[in-house]
Amino acid sequence: MLLTRHLVLPVHRTVPWGTVGTAGAAGLLLTALTRTGGSAERLSLYLLRAAILAFAVGLAFLLDDPARHTTAAVPTPRPVRTALRVALAAPAAAAWWTVALLLVPPGVRPPVGDITLEAGAACVLAVTGAAVAVRFSEVARPGLPVAGGLLTTAVLVMLFWPGRWALFVPAEDDRWAAAHDRWGVVLAGAVILGAVCAVEPLRRRIRF
Repeated sequence: MLLTRHLVLPVHRTVPWGTVGTAGAAGLLLTALTRTGGSAERLSLYLLRAAILAFAVGLAFLLDDPARHTTAAVPTPRPVRTALRVALAAPAAAAWWTVALLLVPPGVRPPVGDITLEAGAACVLAVTGAAVAVRFSEVARPGLPVAGGLLTTAVLVMLFWPGRWALFVPAEDDRWAAAHDRWGVVLAGAVILGAVCAVEPLRRRIRF
């Protein structure tokens, strides 16, 4: 426990706060558009979802660590270092989401619990994607490919995902409740996969 406390400051310094902050600012600008009136208010759900995606893209860079290969031999296990990064980012993510919700006028704000579930699933998916990349590759900066994959996946799901399993539905749609049951499954699956992939990366076999 004492060693973990001593790690907080060094890990804090390695978190790419600039990237996460820039993505968060872009997301807040999108949600602020809901206060401009007119069609922007009618598009509040879509703007909020775009803001979630923007912030999730920033979180895809959370596990970027240029010194990854030089810290592989430190006594503190990688799961602890990864958990510290997530723990440091969680309060910032919660504060960002609170501000994002408050920026949307109450009259056009989607159901808070359900849209929060979407936000949580998207953010966990982003970090899990980075954890998978670290687990199964030698890359030190998984953020860029994971962010690209996240954006591509979101677009493909919106365009081609079967309607009977829809995830992105309007608030007035009869499928809203069922869609958020599926979001709950996505969140649970992402948490489990992220926990599994937080262990030490697979080592390449030594060739003789």
